Amino acid sequence: MAFYFDEPSRTFSEYLLIPGYSSAHCVPSQVNLKTPLVKFRKGEDPALSINIPMVSAVMQSVSDDNLAVALAQEGGISFIYGSQPVEKQAEMVKKVKRYRAGFVVSDSNVSPEMTLQDVLRLTEQTGHSTIAVTEDGGPGGKLLGIVTNKDYRVSRMDLDLKVKEFMTKLDDLVYAEEETTLKEANDIIWEHKINCLPLVNKNRELVYLVFRKDYDTHKKNEHELIDSHKRYMVGAGINTRDYETRVPALINAGADVLCIDSSEGFSEWQKITIDYIRKNYGNDVKVGAGNVVDAEGFRFLADAGADFVKVGIGGGAICITREQKGIGRGQATAVIEVAKARDEYFEETGIYIPICSDGGIVHDYHITLALAMGADFIMLGRYFARFDESPTKKVNINGSYMKEYWGEGSARARNWQRYDMGGEKKLSFEEGVDSLVPYAGSLKDNVSLTLSKVRSTMCNCGALTIPELQEKAKITLVSSTSIVEGGAHDVMLRDQR
Repeated sequence: MAFYFDEPSRTFSEYLLIPGYSSAHCVPSQVNLKTPLVKFRKGEDPALSINIPMVSAVMQSVSDDNLAVALAQEGGISFIYGSQPVEKQAEMVKKVKRYRAGFVVSDSNVSPEMTLQDVLRLTEQTGHSTIAVTEDGGPGGKLLGIVTNKDYRVSRMDLDLKVKEFMTKLDDLVYAEEETTLKEANDIIWEHKINCLPLVNKNRELVYLVFRKDYDTHKKNEHELIDSHKRYMVGAGINTRDYETRVPALINAGADVLCIDSSEGFSEWQKITIDYIRKNYGNDVKVGAGNVVDAEGFRFLADAGADFVKVGIGGGAICITREQKGIGRGQATAVIEVAKARDEYFEETGIYIPICSDGGIVHDYHITLALAMGADFIMLGRYFARFDESPTKKVNINGSYMKEYWGEGSARARNWQRYDMGGEKKLSFEEGVDSLVPYAGSLKDNVSLTLSKVRSTMCNCGALTIPELQEKAKITLVSSTSIVEGGAHDVMLRDQR
């Protein structure tokens, strides 16, 4: 006979936090949001932690190298999407690891025979104002010059004008040899009052660019997430099919942590994948697994050796698994049960395995609720897809800017590895949609606002750390009527424009 749960599964919107006593010392500026990323033994420090409890989802429309850099600067970590060729994913990881070191491989390049129109098109596409001019128009070609927005005025120049006619030529540039250290490069930049320093090899082929803004950015990002070599930290998604080729490539590229990307993680396929990693790399390679929604699923992945466990099935904004297959659980209920199982496992074994709440976040306060319910960090897709740094196009829809956002289970993503259960290499039916989300601006501004709300709410609960929040939080169910009461009601809102 089938097993029936006594209680309905619930979402975050069905709960509120009750304020607790907060002392005069409990102010937002004192809140510490650092949280463990991977498992650790009682009395020891985790091998990897993150400075804010936010990670970006393993999705084509969310996590590429650009967003990974932006999120690491704020203290979180991205998981570069795996639904792409191994070589391309590994190259994205390498770009993130190189970026923090200050040496950037140019991805905005033109040849001297290209036109101003080509420059403008490239600038619009990448958002970069500094473009390298190389002999072959590639990132490693012989450097001939640089084009910045100071070199042209669109209103006064023919769009068909060739780059060689208005670029700043190499003879007029300050550049350095590829052996130049970062400190030496920064000294040159400051001495000559320039914004960009090209580094070239003995054949004058472009190797790296060093930017003044990267030095300034480092000074502004006090919570940035860096490794022991002062490089930005980055994660990467893997699947349970080509892990034998993908895992070595990602590790060689410098990935700090891996995550098995699957719609349902209570599966032998995940154990087989983790077993491969443990056999070949021991505990040196950290790998998260999931997704699960109950204690039994958590225990399976914990015993299999997962370094963290993702919780959530069907709660994502673009996920239609529940309506397609009838599988899933309300995200709040899933987090509560798995957190309890995590704590019981810790009591039994002395090993603490962090859990990641993946999906179901509609409002910023849902993040605080998920943390209070026991999640160690939150994985977000739609949230990050709205920002400048996400890899998708910004489009104008009836006067409003939107960003494209699609699920890994959609026909557009064609990520059959995430959903395949040993059958043909294709999606039999979709478990995700292709959509648009409102454009929201820069990641930095939005994350800062979100975390200010989280810190403020934690202080209302009398907590200065996430573990303290989980210990002190008082959480109440709310009725459908009180949900309405919680927003603006019985008033006519003024036009905010």
